[in-house]
Amino acid sequence: MILVTGGTGFVGQTLLRHLVSLGYSVRLLLNPSNDAPRIPRGVPVDVAIAGIHDERNLRAAMKGVRTVFHLIGTEWRGINADFLQTDVKAAQMFSSVAVQMKVERFFYLSHLGADKSSAYDLLKAKALAEAAIRDSGVPYTIIRSSVLYGPGDHFTESFSKFASFFLGTALLPGKGETRIQPVWVEDLVTCLLLCLDDPDTAFQIFQLGGMEVFTIRECAELILTAAGKKPRVLTISPVWWRTLLIAMEQWFSGFPRMYFWADYLAEDRITALDILPREFGLMPTRLSQNLGYLRR
Repeated sequence: MILVTGGTGFVGQTLLRHLVSLGYSVRLLLNPSNDAPRIPRGVPVDVAIAGIHDERNLRAAMKGVRTVFHLIGTEWRGINADFLQTDVKAAQMFSSVAVQMKVERFFYLSHLGADKSSAYDLLKAKALAEAAIRDSGVPYTIIRSSVLYGPGDHFTESFSKFASFFLGTALLPGKGETRIQPVWVEDLVTCLLLCLDDPDTAFQIFQLGGMEVFTIRECAELILTAAGKKPRVLTISPVWWRTLLIAMEQWFSGFPRMYFWADYLAEDRITALDILPREFGLMPTRLSQNLGYLRR
């Protein structure tokens, strides 16, 4: 049995679909909530309900589980993100319970740039979560991924929607020259599945990035073009950009949760271009070839 946390999110839904199609028995962990969960349609899974700090119910959810994919994160709550509770303490709890329940593999999805000494709360939290998982003693595999894209993502669709708030103009921080290395979500999930099948990937940390490095300006132009918009880009001070994101999230409920990007785009987020073919024998998908979903 495989337990997936965060299975109703962007990466989780893709992973669930692939695991079920490959014949794995999957259990989806849901956090108690008044909101209707976004369970993937047509994907037969068991469901367990437990709070992320509810040790008793988490033990019940992990009964008979051999593998955990821990995908819970809070960065996409924007200015309301609670990194200490949702990232750090949850990782401590889940990995501790996994050891108690003799889980054989524990997968965690982190970010490039995760560092305990980072000036940015998200990247510091990811590093602390990684450390908690490593210290627990559970056989872990940690994936530090570059920004992910695909239908329903928080990257291309958020930037397209962001531009719509400003009459089709993408506002970017600084000079728009921060470099990123986008990864197609299907490529990430393929890497997770390859690690699942390879016991030698236990107790390892992998850094994942696509086969292309873009500036955020180049990405914005590709996104707007793919969405059928004229690629207009303006740059503003990073301080003003951060302030703008905070204000827009407070004032407009429909504004995409973009505050994560204020930290992410403060520095380059790249790794080796050949990481996927070298480590996984996988040729990454090009960004420009997979943006057709933006026209829908």
